[in-house]
Amino acid sequence: MSSTRRVFLVGATGSCLLPRLTWAQQAKATPHIGWISIETQPDPFIDGFREGLRRHGYVEGTNVILDLRYSPGYIDGLTAAVADLIRRKVLFIVSSGLATRAVKGVENVPVLFAISGDPVELGIANSLNKPGRNFTGSTFMSLELAGKRVELIKEAVPRLRTLAVLSNVDHPGEPSERRATEAAAHPLGVTIVYVPFSSIGQLDTAFDALRQARPDAMIVFPEGTTMSRRVKIAEFAGAHRLPSMFGWSEYVEAGGFMSYGANQRETYVRLATYADRLLRGAKPADLPIEQPTKFEFVINTKTAKALGLTIPPSVLLRADRVIE
Repeated sequence: MSSTRRVFLVGATGSCLLPRLTWAQQAKATPHIGWISIETQPDPFIDGFREGLRRHGYVEGTNVILDLRYSPGYIDGLTAAVADLIRRKVLFIVSSGLATRAVKGVENVPVLFAISGDPVELGIANSLNKPGRNFTGSTFMSLELAGKRVELIKEAVPRLRTLAVLSNVDHPGEPSERRATEAAAHPLGVTIVYVPFSSIGQLDTAFDALRQARPDAMIVFPEGTTMSRRVKIAEFAGAHRLPSMFGWSEYVEAGGFMSYGANQRETYVRLATYADRLLRGAKPADLPIEQPTKFEFVINTKTAKALGLTIPPSVLLRADRVIE
């Protein structure tokens, strides 16, 4: 049974500094913002969101209050937390990653999210341009990136012929990402070995399948479950001398080989722009769901050395960041 870690931050009221609020008739109150996450603390994403709030003139504990709720690794632990945030009349809730599933049924409170999957397929938006409901935010999903990751891992590991794809099938948009990956692999002469799973409890079974397949390298689709187990996945890849490609730099910082994708922390900094608009009276239904337009290529050369890999100079020179 998982337990929920709760942190309450309460500050003094600074009504003269407050922006005009229209949602839930809270114009004279210091706005409370709920935050839910299955990450562990210290949480780099809440730090990014705080930085974004500061850029817009919000001082935590003075003219805005953050009410943080955590359930590391488990969505179910957030159910009671979400209900309590609603009872406390938060102005809106910010859901980090996989935690968005815990607020999927919320209807009367605005929700800002940053997720890796497809919010339309998840059922929280009518479209990216016109969400039309009480949800908006950012999605990291980009099918163009799926193909680029295949190209980069092939260039970094020229001997690559068999590429395993470790994929959580319980992830909105997963079939599209799989098709994009397969389409990019075929012209390069790379065969895809698909290794699906649907829960944290199935990861060990997925690892057994990877061992039996004996691929030349592995791609891990970026999403909340693998993100929460990124250290374990990186350790598995290292133990089996398996070059690995991921979607976010946090995997590489945990010991993975390479990543290509959006900078998650910067996305949460950007999310504070939407928070500012909600604080000033905007409705989430009118705010288009954003997709990152800047991406970073990160390489862990320490991991490469442990794997016995020599990274081609053409690949190394293109890296935005090298972890040594």
